[in-house]
Amino acid sequence: GGGGGGGGGGGAAGGKKLPPGVSHLAKNITCHAWSPDRKQLALSPGNSEVHIFNYNGSAFTKAEVLKEHDQPVLSIDWGGKKNRLLTCSEDRNAYVWTRDEKLNAWSPKLVILRINRAAYYARWSHNEEKFAVSSGAKVVSVCYFEEQHDWWVSKHIKKHRSTVLSVEWHPNDMLVCTASTDFRCRIFSALVKGVDKRPTEPVLGFGTKIPFGECLLELDLANGWVHQALWSPSGNSVAFVGHDSSLCVADVTAAEPKTSKVKHAGLPFQCLLWIDESTIIAAGHECTPVLFKCEGGAWKLVKKLDGQGGGAAAAAPKQQQSGTANAFAKFQNQVERGQDKREGTTLKTKHQNCITGISRLNDAQYVTSGVDGYVIMWQK
Repeated sequence: GGGGGGGGGGGAAGGKKLPPGVSHLAKNITCHAWSPDRKQLALSPGNSEVHIFNYNGSAFTKAEVLKEHDQPVLSIDWGGKKNRLLTCSEDRNAYVWTRDEKLNAWSPKLVILRINRAAYYARWSHNEEKFAVSSGAKVVSVCYFEEQHDWWVSKHIKKHRSTVLSVEWHPNDMLVCTASTDFRCRIFSALVKGVDKRPTEPVLGFGTKIPFGECLLELDLANGWVHQALWSPSGNSVAFVGHDSSLCVADVTAAEPKTSKVKHAGLPFQCLLWIDESTIIAAGHECTPVLFKCEGGAWKLVKKLDGQGGGAAAAAPKQQQSGTANAFAKFQNQVERGQDKREGTTLKTKHQNCITGISRLNDAQYVTSGVDGYVIMWQK
């Protein structure tokens, strides 16, 4: 694991010249996804649009704006095999976007998710024959294409007690892991009859009988909302980050999972990325990526990867008035002007607000994006 840098560029924020590897692409970035060849980046700038940027290895230029959703877009995934975009939004819909080379444009196809709350998180399966969308309706919609009717059909995975914030596919495309605001990470079967072949060998520690929608494992390790859960590259372990500032890892190869939990003194994480089977990078409200390693079977926090210091804001200058009067003045200021005196505080980190997304760029670099509108390249 290493610090920041490496390839980047882009618009400067507020007229300031940005360091290499730092680009300011929007006022606010909710999520991002790379094209299969890593020459384009799709992102949601916090509204109902999807912005696509060309990336030449050093700088970003805006290429296209996709408009079909009518509420903020919350998740984007770019399928590597068939070059299709998958988006979902607060408008309760998902779209599959196919590139029309004749028109030189993206063509959207509506997916009926059958949900009555926001669609939060969308991911293609690895073979891209299915995708899953998590939602505020306490369900995950698993969708597959029906050639006969020329549309995407959805089946529901239930058994969550609250909003499902993320869903990720196991490398075998038979299982999904979910992260929910009911403080749980779960593993479900997403085996669809007619689309998937029935397993002949036991799947991890769960056997061969895994009917669709069955909850195979429930992990109650986080003492707070679980923001994201992610399979390791081999699919033998699942890691998830909780709002109690924790990273939890479970080895699920055996019937009884081997679990590990690491808490840190800082702010909670929102997202994570497996670098390899024994290395995880997590990021979130701390405004810096944080490196975790497994050594001798135990996971531990190694270091914050932003060499410019932690995410805590610089201390406000001491005022002469008493603590009570100071607190009163602060709240009075917020009431009158909708702000307090610390507006414009600069953090010591490259990111100036919560990191909302982290992705792999290549074997040497990964990328973070955040509420501050920055896209930052980091060396592994």
